[in-house]
Amino acid sequence: MTRRPLPRILTGNALTSSAPIARGRELARTAADGATDVLHPLITISRGLRRLLAVGRGRWSATPREQRGPLCFFLAAGVLIVALVPYGPLLALISVMGVAAWVGRDRTPAADSGPGEAESERLQALYEALLPHFCAPGDPHPLYAHDGDWQRAFTAYAFDDGGRPTRLHLKYPAYFPDAEARSRVRVEQLLHAKSGRGREYRFDWDEEANELAMTALGPLPTDIVAQRFVTSPGETVLGFTDPDSVQRTLPVVCGGQARDVPPVVWRTGRRSTEPHLLALGQPGAGGTTLLRSLALQALRHGDVLVIDGGGTGEFGCLAGRRGVLAVESGLAGALVRLEWAARETERRLAAANRAQQAGQPAPADARRPLWIMVDRLTALSHLAAVEGREDPQRLLQVPLRHGRAAQVTVVVADQFETAELLSDPVRAHTKARIALGPASPEEVRGVLGALPHTTPLPQAPPGRGFARLGTGPVLRLQVPATPDPYDDATGEAHRRAVTALLPERTAPADAAERTATAPRPVSFAKPGTETHVDGRNSVDTPAT
Repeated sequence: MTRRPLPRILTGNALTSSAPIARGRELARTAADGATDVLHPLITISRGLRRLLAVGRGRWSATPREQRGPLCFFLAAGVLIVALVPYGPLLALISVMGVAAWVGRDRTPAADSGPGEAESERLQALYEALLPHFCAPGDPHPLYAHDGDWQRAFTAYAFDDGGRPTRLHLKYPAYFPDAEARSRVRVEQLLHAKSGRGREYRFDWDEEANELAMTALGPLPTDIVAQRFVTSPGETVLGFTDPDSVQRTLPVVCGGQARDVPPVVWRTGRRSTEPHLLALGQPGAGGTTLLRSLALQALRHGDVLVIDGGGTGEFGCLAGRRGVLAVESGLAGALVRLEWAARETERRLAAANRAQQAGQPAPADARRPLWIMVDRLTALSHLAAVEGREDPQRLLQVPLRHGRAAQVTVVVADQFETAELLSDPVRAHTKARIALGPASPEEVRGVLGALPHTTPLPQAPPGRGFARLGTGPVLRLQVPATPDPYDDATGEAHRRAVTALLPERTAPADAAERTATAPRPVSFAKPGTETHVDGRNSVDTPAT
């Protein structure tokens, strides 16, 4: 069998013969483009007729069988009327063609023509500002170079109406130390300054792909007032955050309208990994508002003990209410209540242990949640040190260590300047953290244990800050507005909203106010007795 010679496609004759073919393809392509331009109206009308027929077929299929007969009758009557009207068929044909042309138009959005001149100059300025951070002298093919092209580094971008960047996606060299917090902070501060101050920006670093995404964030809602949130027992709403930060929404009523907002939900109880909370912030940042909001939610399913270390009287609205054991603002009364809380925690543990050994559920009084809320704990500690009395923080050690098993939750709110006075047990057992008000990245990291992915604001509304539950991500937080209803500066709408959440009174208003403000001496229980707090007095009863 003889072999056939291979085709000689690379010879000069073959190349010469392929030239007419190429010219023929170019002529055919040009003719096709010209025919498309000429026949474009017909193509549009035919496309519209197909869409109209598809819609008509769908309507006919959706029409019940018993209604198809009358529908055909009305259609035939319409056709007959159009045929009898002078110039009716012509007008009907023109109308159908016009509708078909409108329906069959090309709805493909126009391609983005790219940034304008001002936007290109701004992107070039960002590119040049990043040169000292993303350029190394020994890089043979630098991604960032002087007089370089920003289009190689910036893969996506968006601008607002004012010409400021709202979204920027960029690439950076692999040798950039993105694992170091200082290097990342320098780049974030630079982009924040060059993109426009007065807004919050979120930075998402992708270390594997060497990419950085910057997004301008809108303000969190500040018009949500305290209300009954749709939560289950053991869940507490700390505030609200960004929609893409959590996978849950809650229905709220704001301004008379209902809407869904993403919440920051804190879970307490036996199965919680963060049973206690610590909130730090600047004076007037909203720490007291946070405690009032948590107290109103806790009173739905449990009891509340409030220690007002600042002595401002902003918790007077809770005094004498059902479920409020006490509202103390003096050192002597606070020590009595905290000593009782420690004994109550031990009693609950013992009762639960006995019930477990007997194979029975724990008694109801040991399962009912107990909340201990302390505002300005360090102020009480300082006062106790001056008077030579016991430190209130030492009395909190038992509820902090054994509170999760005993259904006892401790919430402490204090300020940044006195945070170093907090004891180690308070810091170690409060795994849920909140930083309120304007704060530097170092202050936020000292409270939360991690840097936020957003730039801090120099000025923030009350209740605005960051939250972190355990080892979770750092979330932006806006506490629902929960002002003191007895304050003259509180608006009428907010006053009604907070008053509607308060339980009914179990003591006269005068007695409740005296209990909330007057300090009580420390009571020493006799041997064989236990001290119980009923919200008004400390009573010694025989031990069982």
